[in-house]
Amino acid sequence: MFREMRRKKQVLTLEESIQVMNRGTSGVLAVSGDDNYPYAVPLSYVYHDNKIFFHCAKTGHKLDAIARNEKVSFCVIDKDQVVPDEYTSYFRSVIVFGKARILEDEAEKRRALEILVERYSPNHEESRRLQAIEKEFSIVCMIELTIEYMSGKEAIELVKAKRLQTN
Repeated sequence: MFREMRRKKQVLTLEESIQVMNRGTSGVLAVSGDDNYPYAVPLSYVYHDNKIFFHCAKTGHKLDAIARNEKVSFCVIDKDQVVPDEYTSYFRSVIVFGKARILEDEAEKRRALEILVERYSPNHEESRRLQAIEKEFSIVCMIELTIEYMSGKEAIELVKAKRLQTN
């Protein structure tokens, strides 16, 4: 169902792809937008237990698109170093495909918000994080993206550099 990567030497392992997802703080969500135009929007997220959680307003383009078609993709760029003398870039990125859903159940929504808030405010006391959640709970929407397929890739130069480090 999902295409295999052509450049097998550049494929990240699942563990490496998860590390990219855990390091990242922003990615691009792609949905099937209005009139079948792709709609890709950058957003903050948290990766947790093979799912991605993000928040948004209770109305908008991405919610309309998800309501029409739950199938989405999400991309995180971990590295993008332009190397002018080599006419290339040293890159590392991960793309996931999955199904997105709006969390309607209050307990699920609250847990997802707790995971997100903890990710972005790890040094705040739990009571402070919970206060922030309470303040915004009624006006925020939480989306859960269940990952069906994850694929990571990096520049061949980074692959070679890793080999040199392990030898």
